[in-house]
Amino acid sequence: MAERGLWAYVAEASRFKRDRDRLLELGNWLEEEYGPVTEDERAAASKELDELDAEHERRRAGGKREEEEAA
Repeated sequence: MAERGLWAYVAEASRFKRDRDRLLELGNWLEEEYGPVTEDERAAASKELDELDAEHERRRAGGKREEEEAA
């Protein structure tokens, strides 16, 4: 059983590395095609991600409230 767990861990780590390598390759290609990301673009993307995280947190909190009210 432990051996199967180890192989599952190794397989997951391999998939993670493959996906990361593909994202890095895409990022490199995009920079070659369109130029490097500016600091303004990086800041705008970071702000948008923060807003998305906040929205997801609001939705999770809303879902928990609905579950509590139903109970």
